Amino acid sequence: MRILWLCNIMLPAIGEALGLPYSNREGWLSGIYGRICGEGKCAEGSRGEDKGSAGVGEKGKGVKGNGSADSVEIELGICFPVEEAQLEKGGFLGVDGKFRLEDSGALCYAFGENLAAPEQYDERMEGRFREIIEDFKPDMVHIFGTEFPHTLAMVRAYGCPERTLIGIQGLCFACAEAYMADLPKSVISRRTFRDWLKKDGILEQQEKFRIRGEREKEALKGVLHITGRTAFDREETEKINGKARYHFMNETMREPFYSGMWQMEDSRPHRIFLSQGDYPLKGFHYVLAALPEIMAHYPETCVYVAGNSVISNRTLKDKIKVSSYGKYLLELIKSLRLEGHVKVLGRLSAGEMKKEFLKSSLFICPSSLENSPNSMGEAMLLGVPVVAARTGGIPSMIEDGKEGLLYEAGNVAQLAECALRTWDEPEKALRRAQAARERAMDAHNGDKNFKRLLEIYREICQ
Repeated sequence: MRILWLCNIMLPAIGEALGLPYSNREGWLSGIYGRICGEGKCAEGSRGEDKGSAGVGEKGKGVKGNGSADSVEIELGICFPVEEAQLEKGGFLGVDGKFRLEDSGALCYAFGENLAAPEQYDERMEGRFREIIEDFKPDMVHIFGTEFPHTLAMVRAYGCPERTLIGIQGLCFACAEAYMADLPKSVISRRTFRDWLKKDGILEQQEKFRIRGEREKEALKGVLHITGRTAFDREETEKINGKARYHFMNETMREPFYSGMWQMEDSRPHRIFLSQGDYPLKGFHYVLAALPEIMAHYPETCVYVAGNSVISNRTLKDKIKVSSYGKYLLELIKSLRLEGHVKVLGRLSAGEMKKEFLKSSLFICPSSLENSPNSMGEAMLLGVPVVAARTGGIPSMIEDGKEGLLYEAGNVAQLAECALRTWDEPEKALRRAQAARERAMDAHNGDKNFKRLLEIYREICQ
């Protein structure tokens, strides 16, 4: 089978081969890549002549699907985005952004995209994808995610709905509706200097999600195969395209989270961990609002947040760069007297995230909407106690009272109550965390998920 992937990021394997910076935020994608190519080189066919100077390795043996009775030989092509200026500058191993990875034999194609403005659609991507399709001649195209304009461009360029598979990650049109997350109207409407300069206030941010959501809907209408993993994403995509076949398939998490296990005695008491908090949808402000009630019982409580900091306020440059949402968070911290109880950690690698999980006594997912947050899956794999908003696909991941505690999204009093219950009843919290770990180990089992992926590929290609 000749499978062409369309990815949202440059895979680490590609970044390492090119000596370029890359993101590991979608480590599950690297996991699939490793399974396809790890049992021998990806098979190389006579189509799609190699032009790259990266060098072609030995002829591949193909790949046998784990747990499958049938041998599955996959010839893999990978499309990945880079900034337009970076593509024009060159430096890629090969001609026209095409090269073959030596370690796996996968044929790679770079395409230009304005990654900082995913609400902008560039028709030139359609032409680039037609060139790639003509060169690689795929039996099917697998698109990972719907959030970026390249998804619609590929659907249009390929023009084979029966041979196109879209994997749901988030859903922009649903995120647009939940984006404001109960923010005060005064905060929504105001614009800081940074917001004015970048034309990126909270209202503009929501509108960008809406624009992306409309293209997302068009892309979903143009395919006949969709993978998802929650009742939420199934219901939402069926509303858009009832003719498409929905294939259930869980994701495999980043490799470090399958080893090691949270231990209560090794964690730091009353330390809360959030995986992100730089825009309203992620609900950082809900946690801040709940902290006074939590601290009335546990005064030493501290919140640690991974990801970009929008509350840096030390220098004049920091003050100029603060967004309206960041300013609101700073106002909450000051008015609720939370100074010294909140720390933003910046971007973390998988290993650093794992350390933070294990040091914390509670992971909270306070978003106003999520489909199936990978960070929560990682927390569950490690056996960290979880409190999460009952929203989107989260109830498909965790059973309230059995594997964690859920509260109504946006209900600050319930959020605080769930956090306090976790710490007031440590034995019950530990049993829930262990049950969550067992569920996650099954749901995110790499062998099982890879076998399911191969089944889907067979069904589409045959």
